[in-house]
Amino acid sequence: MRALIEELCGVFGPSGQEERIREVISGQLDGLVDEMRTDRLGNLIGVKRPTVSSEGGKRIMLAAHMDEIGVMVTHVDAQGFCRFTTIGGVLMNSLIGSRVHFANGVEGAFGMEGSPLARERPTPQKLFLDVGADSKEDAQVQVGDTAVFRSSFGEVGDRLFAANLDDRIGCAVLIQTLRELESSPHEILAVFTVQEEVGVRGATTAGYGLEPEIILAIDVTATGDFPQATPMEVALGKGAAIKVMDRRMIAHPKVRGWLEDTAQAFDIPYQLEVLEFGSTDAAAVQVSRAGVPAGTVSIPCRYVHSPSQVADYNDALGAVRLLVNALSGEYPS
Repeated sequence: MRALIEELCGVFGPSGQEERIREVISGQLDGLVDEMRTDRLGNLIGVKRPTVSSEGGKRIMLAAHMDEIGVMVTHVDAQGFCRFTTIGGVLMNSLIGSRVHFANGVEGAFGMEGSPLARERPTPQKLFLDVGADSKEDAQVQVGDTAVFRSSFGEVGDRLFAANLDDRIGCAVLIQTLRELESSPHEILAVFTVQEEVGVRGATTAGYGLEPEIILAIDVTATGDFPQATPMEVALGKGAAIKVMDRRMIAHPKVRGWLEDTAQAFDIPYQLEVLEFGSTDAAAVQVSRAGVPAGTVSIPCRYVHSPSQVADYNDALGAVRLLVNALSGEYPS
């Protein structure tokens, strides 16, 4: 799965422009699902029918988002410098000096008005993109073009580094789960969603259209294991995290219990996650139609929404084990 994570992290795909990453993922799903389609908003849906007849079988949606955060050009000035707006929760204090790339291959670097020695807090109004142009005509980008962080995939032991582990590592976990899931009493709806970073839009429409009985999101979560981090009982290398609550969702007790019982039964390391900010696709599906019991399996990740995110490979493997074992058995009555 390590090579799969690296491959997915190397594909351009900001919110609203998920075509390239969808194509790569659809190739990975070939032969793993019984049915595959793309809905009108752009979500990639793979259906894996139950292989075991059981009264305990459910219609379970697994959601991992394909999109990544980025920026969109709003203005190109006479000197060729670009003003921009953010796509998703981009952290301003991580931008200065960072590089981006556009769909057409143009690269750029963030700069800030004034002296490079200034200590004032960067704001979107003071930041700009230098795309190597000398004039507006020379710039090879225009208003409406989008860019994502340029950061090569890196490894140090089992630690993985990339600009878009959120949520390409979750997409890899979902693909690997489908690879390893040999038998299940459940109908699996594997949904690779669009536009999660700008308001869980893909999950909102997919949840309504698919009418699942249970929703499990697969996404990254923050950690509390680096200097002066927000206190949080989640750390790299201690297993996948089972979400208890985030800003928009309280996990359904039965879903959470199902995941915890599975982890304990199969001796799978896990952590409990209470996230005081942010949310996942599960929050949107939870309130779809008459309501859907929801949970999330999270991969701990440092520096989420920065150009250099860090995760532990073993936590991703643990997430796969947890999902495969849970989905291989019945949902508790």
